[in-house]
Amino acid sequence: MQFRRTWKGILLCLGLGLLAALLSGSIPIGAVAIAILLGIVVGNLGKPGESFGPGIGFCEKHLLSLAIALMGVNLDFGILEKLGLPSLLLVITGVMVSITAALGIGKVLGFDQKFALLLGIGNGICGSSAIAATEQIVGANEEEVGLSVAIVNGLGTLGIFLLPFLAKALFHFSDLFAGLLVGNTLQAVGQVVAGGFSISDAAGQTATIIKMARILMLFPLVFLLIFSFAGKTEAVGKGGMAETRASKKPKIPLFILGFILFSLIPTFDLLPSKATTVIKTLSHYALVVAMAGIGLKITFSSILRDGKSALIVGTLVFMVQIAFSSLALFFVF
Repeated sequence: MQFRRTWKGILLCLGLGLLAALLSGSIPIGAVAIAILLGIVVGNLGKPGESFGPGIGFCEKHLLSLAIALMGVNLDFGILEKLGLPSLLLVITGVMVSITAALGIGKVLGFDQKFALLLGIGNGICGSSAIAATEQIVGANEEEVGLSVAIVNGLGTLGIFLLPFLAKALFHFSDLFAGLLVGNTLQAVGQVVAGGFSISDAAGQTATIIKMARILMLFPLVFLLIFSFAGKTEAVGKGGMAETRASKKPKIPLFILGFILFSLIPTFDLLPSKATTVIKTLSHYALVVAMAGIGLKITFSSILRDGKSALIVGTLVFMVQIAFSSLALFFVF
């Protein structure tokens, strides 16, 4: 009976996800961002009926949770052995600067703090994956998640061309420093690989290692957010009256436990590399389909209301990231 209610929406999300994956070969912003954009277009112009709602909801909630759990297979803590202490400190500080800058800029501009936090997390750690892994903990809505992913991916795509130019033509960095700059600023792994290896093999390898270290920062951040938001007040209905109470006990979502368990696979080499690759692929495509579901719930009115401000905040955070990493390389390294 449940499948009879959800199959239409699931099929729609699967179709949009497949189309996004096909288009990603020729459009450089990535399948996740394309899926959201396709969902926005279809949701607003096609206006799927109410019968699609349960299936869309299943994809943007339950399928997203599965994708996040499987995403843990990307966290190989063995990568920390390849980093020296200065590089590790650069990564940790860079993540803190990005998130702090997002919250500070958002506050100055009167922008929603949860929305700003998503933009800071996406810019600071690993783009779409970090936003997806933290949005339920933060309590963001579908529109904020979708716009955050689209903006962060768009900025990262521009960064593929901007960062190599800044590193070599403007700053005259060595290949090592250029790799550090690219790896510590671009958002998605694919963007880092494209930007780093466009400079040289040495820069690409350095950038990739730094990027993997940034992804590892998602692990402690998730727990920090869980405990931070555990103290927030929540609305409670009682006798027709609304009151609030504090949620004192931090609750670890089930998908986060799955995320932790799957992170043990690459760290301790528990499965053959082919099996790990299959899990990574499943996680990626589950995320693409889930983001199509999120896109279907975003309205043009919300884009007109929040899109410009979100783009300004995201752009300023990205500029802060670049400035911080560049200055650190100039004066500290």
